[in-house]
Amino acid sequence: MKRFFKVLFDRLSIVIVLLVIQLVILISMILHFEEHFVSFYVISVILSTIAVLYILNSKSNPSYKMAWLIPILTIPIFGISFYLIFGKNRLSNRTKRKMQKIEEKTKSNLEVDEKVKKELQKESIEAYLQSNYIEDYAFCPVYKKTQTEYLPSGEQYFEKLKQELKEAKHYIFIESFIIEEGVMWNSILDILIQKIKENVEVRLIYDDLGCIRTLPYKYNEKLEKLGIKVAIFNPFIPVLNSRFNNRDHRKIIVIDGHTGFTGGINLADEYINVYPKYGHWKDTGILLKGEAVWSFTISFLSIWDYIKNQDEDYSKYRPQIYQEHYFKNDGFVQPYSDSPLDDEGIGENIYMNLINRAKEYIYITTPYLIIDNEMVSALSLAAKNGVDVRIITPHIPDKWYVHTVTRAYYENLIESGVKIYEYTEGFIHAKTFVVDDIYATVGTVNLDYRSLYLHFECGTWLYHTQSVISIREDFFKTLEISEPITLQTCKNTSKFKRIGRAILRIFAPLM
Repeated sequence: MKRFFKVLFDRLSIVIVLLVIQLVILISMILHFEEHFVSFYVISVILSTIAVLYILNSKSNPSYKMAWLIPILTIPIFGISFYLIFGKNRLSNRTKRKMQKIEEKTKSNLEVDEKVKKELQKESIEAYLQSNYIEDYAFCPVYKKTQTEYLPSGEQYFEKLKQELKEAKHYIFIESFIIEEGVMWNSILDILIQKIKENVEVRLIYDDLGCIRTLPYKYNEKLEKLGIKVAIFNPFIPVLNSRFNNRDHRKIIVIDGHTGFTGGINLADEYINVYPKYGHWKDTGILLKGEAVWSFTISFLSIWDYIKNQDEDYSKYRPQIYQEHYFKNDGFVQPYSDSPLDDEGIGENIYMNLINRAKEYIYITTPYLIIDNEMVSALSLAAKNGVDVRIITPHIPDKWYVHTVTRAYYENLIESGVKIYEYTEGFIHAKTFVVDDIYATVGTVNLDYRSLYLHFECGTWLYHTQSVISIREDFFKTLEISEPITLQTCKNTSKFKRIGRAILRIFAPLM
């Protein structure tokens, strides 16, 4: 009974009730015009036609367009209303000016080392072209003098993170989509409190919707009393609009400017398997030490400026100020960030570049496989050309409907020669690509529409680093405890499930 009342009166339940009330009011208002149905219907059709023309001529992904066009054209009275509330992702002029200012500041603080670029160009024109795209559109340059360490599990990530946090002498920046009180976060918090006593500056960014069920209301005030500076990304307001589509899904940790972490791991206990939420939770991360961490430092500070409406001097956080020695070269390293506000699908395009340049193999781990036609075609063509394309997805889902859509993509890909496996131990949350023992990327970008088009994301592109081989080796270890999905398995699926998957796949971009 106590648990029932806790769920009943927690913040998310209250928000859901408020949203449902608004939805009922909206539908009631629409139905209220029934006595003027003809006039109202004509107006709806006119607005729907305008919306259709707008959607068709927009830069949105074709699948995303289709997902909105169907309800608008089939039920214009309701379809146009919901599109006007949830479908638009347009920025106000004020926000545009704000983002432009931050973009210019980011560019000015991320200097390009032309010597490193020329070295990469000399070594591989294909790698240089991929790197050049990231530099031009994510404004993140390529680095050397950076060591990388691949962390193949949440448990190893956690131990390494605690070790590095304890070594902090000047500042700690943490950005996470989810934080939940428990073994993982409480252990980290104890270290942060100790570091504050040692005059280390500690800042924290977390996403409000990501933490709506995991942190108490006004938890930021508790942290601020402890001396932690807190910024909440896009505070969730229970009003029907499209603002809650854009979440901060990034995971970035920076320590003294020279040590950085990213990957799929949030700061909650399921990520380190303290309890089996969906079977064994398989996740990954990467540790950077050296000059490349500066890009993550700037990414963090730019979002901090955006949330806090500040214009901070970034130069005092440069790694050279606190770095006691230079780190050895470990190939080429290029951290990057992706924003949904610039009409450039950086995360997806980095993945596409890796797929299109593969000559021997592409190995992918992803919790969701909900991709557009362009990526389906790229993966299929690579497999048809003889490239060994393998993808590992979860066997135990965290969201049944998303997993249902993921499985809807299996048959077409397998028919083209793509090999698909499900991680039988539980849920795989890792987002990794590794190609030809040469390239890899580790980050936060899922293969689904929300991650590719609507969320703030980040990752690290790697070329000829030691961690590339570690990622490949971990893939094969994971493969040993994964079940291959055959074409016959797909064809044996009941017609009822196949129809359900087909319907859900149409609306996948809106999930």
